[in-house]
Amino acid sequence: MTRRHRLPLPAMAAVLLAACQPSSPASDTGPAKSASTPTAPASPASVAKPTAPTPATAFTPPPESAIPEGPFGDMVREGRELFVHTAEKAPAYVGNGLTCANCHLDAGRQPNSAPLWGAYGMYPAYRSKNKHVNSFGERLQGCFKYSMNGKAPPLDSHEMLALETYAYWMASGAPIGVKLDGAGYPKQGFKPPQPPDYARGKAVFQRDCALCHGSDGQGQKVAGRYVFPPLWGPDSFNWGAGMHQLDNAAAFIKANMPLSRGNTLSDQDAWDVAMYMDAHERPQDPRFKGDLAKTRKDFHDTPMSLYGTTVNGHLLGSQPAKR
Repeated sequence: MTRRHRLPLPAMAAVLLAACQPSSPASDTGPAKSASTPTAPASPASVAKPTAPTPATAFTPPPESAIPEGPFGDMVREGRELFVHTAEKAPAYVGNGLTCANCHLDAGRQPNSAPLWGAYGMYPAYRSKNKHVNSFGERLQGCFKYSMNGKAPPLDSHEMLALETYAYWMASGAPIGVKLDGAGYPKQGFKPPQPPDYARGKAVFQRDCALCHGSDGQGQKVAGRYVFPPLWGPDSFNWGAGMHQLDNAAAFIKANMPLSRGNTLSDQDAWDVAMYMDAHERPQDPRFKGDLAKTRKDFHDTPMSLYGTTVNGHLLGSQPAKR
């Protein structure tokens, strides 16, 4: 897939969120093992003819050509620019080489890559990640903290206003509080036929991902800017990002990668290459306070996280990548 107005971005993630475990997880059921409401009778004359159900969750965001002129449209456009050129437009809040659009493809429009229009109407919402009800602004702050390995812009900052305005406009006409088709990553019922495997994942990576992301997973730059993002290492998302979890990464990869060829990898290949990607060091989880085992217990106690587990003889998270 190519970006509508920009150079193409990720090939495997979103690389990521948007945000992992031993090489052949076992235990658990996840990969770490690796009607109508009755009503009173009505008279025949008052019975309405049944109507065909409408797909309430189907939604198409407005085209970019529909962004209005004037101050509101200017803020929408500013939000879009920040979304696709995040480090350039918000340098104080970004600590790696990624942009928002690396995990949310086509400037946040692409279905099944956590599009903005699918997220905006679902907040406020409780998040188990920080154990309280989050506003949409707080959700964006988390992206900066983890996926961008930076710091959260204040909720009343100009940057946050621009991003929220862009998301609000993109969700124009969408129902509130309804999970839309194509929202998030397609994880429902997506399980690996076999436990994810590092060695198989490496082979998939070299075959299908290295052309864009490099054989070392460090992405590719043109004129000093990443055109394909790094998937691990100091310029990638940190250990607190959602994309470090196997289920998020595998679902994103299956639906969207290789770029422009989503849904061409087998389910097993998607899980295996997610395992390979997430079994590399990246920046430390910002919630880490010096105790790796406690950080895993408090924030990564799931078979979907490889943080704090040993893969190929290396304890992940013990030597986090640094710029």
